This record gives sequence, structure tokens and C-alpha cells, in this order.
Amino acid sequence: MEKTFKITSPVGLHARPSTVLVAGVTPFASVIQIKYKDKTVNLKSILGVMSLGVSEGEVITIKAEGSDEEAAIAKVAELMISEGLGQEC
Repeated sequence: MEKTFKITSPVGLHARPSTVLVAGVTPFASVIQIKYKDKTVNLKSILGVMSLGVSEGEVITIKAEGSDEEAAIAKVAELMISEGLGQEC
């Protein structure tokens, strides 16, 4: 399962927003990945997420595979909106 988001945070996915996302998805059993341009990294890795250098206005795709993939994607969507990081495309 996957969803696409447009980043609306003026600072993009820097340290604090990345930490919020990583902490939010860590409890899930599913493999959760974030794709930006031609790179895909583990969303449970703070260094991986920050290495993407996602800025405001960019589009990312979150993909989850596993027993709780729907709940994991729902959590990412909730965090994106509640933290002012992005909106669903």
C-alpha cells in the first residue's frame, strides 16, 4: 500500500519533522519506505530520511508492506497533516 504527499513545511523534512515521522512509524511491524526522486530509504531510519534532503513543494511516496500496512500509512498521513508537514496528493 502506498500514498503520495506534497511537502508543505517551509523547512522540508529536516531533523525535527524527520524525527516525528520515524518515531511515529517505528512501532509498526510493516516495512515502511519513503521514496523521493530516484532514492528509496527506510522510513524507520532518521539518517536515511534526512539524507534525502526533501524540501518544501516536493512530492514523496510512502510505501508500506506487511501485516499492519494500512494502519502504518494512516499514521503517516495523520502525522503529515497534524504536524503541518504535508498533504495527500
